[in-house]
Amino acid sequence: MERPKYKGHLKLLILYLLKEKPQHGYGIMSELENRYGIPSPSAGAIYPILSSLKRNGLIEVAGEGKREKKLYQITDRGVEYLDEHKDELFEVIRMIESFKEFRSLGGNELKEVIKEVLRVLPSLTREQKMALSNEITEFTRRIRLIILGGK
Repeated sequence: MERPKYKGHLKLLILYLLKEKPQHGYGIMSELENRYGIPSPSAGAIYPILSSLKRNGLIEVAGEGKREKKLYQITDRGVEYLDEHKDELFEVIRMIESFKEFRSLGGNELKEVIKEVLRVLPSLTREQKMALSNEITEFTRRIRLIILGGK
């Protein structure tokens, strides 16, 4: 599975948000978290992307909002860029929606138990490892049956 282009995806999502309305950096971070479930995007990730978008003429500073925060807005060139990459944008949004739904189905619990298994794996006995292997095999078999329309 190809690793997602995280910064490229964020760039598209930021442009998409700014197409709706001008926002300041913190507002963008909040909107990414609230709308797309991107966990607390940091200023260290967002502001360099905003600088890059500005350098490339895709966004501009629209003015200053409360407490002298810069308001960013998309430019005509940014709208064109977004239109040129709309298929990629909608694929990113589809993927994000799938991850959100997966989390609601228990994906977070699955992630946590996998982390726990990886943490304790070296200390497990041979019998525990065999039991774990059997459970994983059965679990994946049942998941595949569900996906294929069985029960």
